[in-house]
Amino acid sequence: MTATTVEPAATEHVKPSKRPLRIGMVAYTFYDSDNRVMRYAELLAQEGHDVEVFALRGDNPKAETVYGVKVFRLQQRLKNEKTQFDYAWRVLGFLLRSFWQLSKRQLKRRYDLIHVHSVPDFLVFCALIPRLSGTPVILDIHDILPEFYAGKFGASKKSLVFRLMCFVEWLSGKFSSHVIIANHIWKERLESRSVTPNKCSVVMNYPDRAIFQPSPEPGPKKGRFLFLYPGTLYWHQGLDIGIRAFAKISDRAPHADFHIYGGGPVQDSLLALIKELRLEGRVCIYDSKPIREIAHLMELADVGVVPKRKDNFGNEAFSTKIFEFMAMNVPVIVSDTSVDKYYFNDSLVRFFRAGDEDDLAHAMLDLIQHPEKRRALVENSREFIRKNDWTVKKCEYLDLVEDLTNPS
Repeated sequence: MTATTVEPAATEHVKPSKRPLRIGMVAYTFYDSDNRVMRYAELLAQEGHDVEVFALRGDNPKAETVYGVKVFRLQQRLKNEKTQFDYAWRVLGFLLRSFWQLSKRQLKRRYDLIHVHSVPDFLVFCALIPRLSGTPVILDIHDILPEFYAGKFGASKKSLVFRLMCFVEWLSGKFSSHVIIANHIWKERLESRSVTPNKCSVVMNYPDRAIFQPSPEPGPKKGRFLFLYPGTLYWHQGLDIGIRAFAKISDRAPHADFHIYGGGPVQDSLLALIKELRLEGRVCIYDSKPIREIAHLMELADVGVVPKRKDNFGNEAFSTKIFEFMAMNVPVIVSDTSVDKYYFNDSLVRFFRAGDEDDLAHAMLDLIQHPEKRRALVENSREFIRKNDWTVKKCEYLDLVEDLTNPS
């Protein structure tokens, strides 16, 4: 296949590590729109390592070098799994393809480290041959699988399938050299049932300031007031609540719009809801965009909206969009889930009662009518995000890589 190359922009110099490493990374996601995967890979490339990423393919080339990272896109995916079978079949195909790619490359030239991103957890077994050859393997759990599965397909925690997912989580953790988890609430959950504390650490999805950096002189915003949500369209994300809330204020705020960027299983139902509420032209759903385009779109927004439900999964799933909006100096309306109350307070975000479209509508109208409140949220979050971005926290990941590849 023919590879294309994207030249990196000027970035802050990072001192190379003592020894260049060969690192393989696997993720059942679209590389160009997944900030977490991209952030790790580009950091390692900047450190002077040889990084190969195996991911899903959309409209991009099958193979290209992006900001120093060799990206191989193995399989197409439509984000429209309606049944458990559809989802499992596609993941299984990706597992086999990534297993083949890692195995044949390992036999030609040994990897120093494999980093596999979940969901699903069992994707880590694509690194079986490297693991048996002595290569350390990181399992990076973006979304805790049993709760994710229960939220996606409506399974009970007492069901056989949920307990099977817990067993897969345990088995995947045992196979891995180290497990990264996305927030501290999930770390406690994981350690209580699957992973020992000494092989589990939290690396949150901090924004990469090389991407999420406000323009020094941002251009004027359009005359309309813009609410924005970028991300996947799952039921637990609560976009229907956001749309219904916007409908309640649309007459009182005729200059406001609500734009949604992303795709997912509930997209058709959201489009039907927009039509039912006669919000065409005011509430718009656009296709997913590469992460660098999303950063630009965020900067043009007046307020970010993260309307997650307080179900078992959404209540504990941290949304990196909040950090990213903060990094782009955009105030955020956030549902009062356990994980968001764990990390934020009322001085940093505008909370509303999760699932309450009336309270969300009130929050939307409140921030439209009071620009001083928007400015206060931006000012308060500026220092917070300065201490909680990838530039500050990346050393945690680099230390882990060093420990795994150079054991004492």
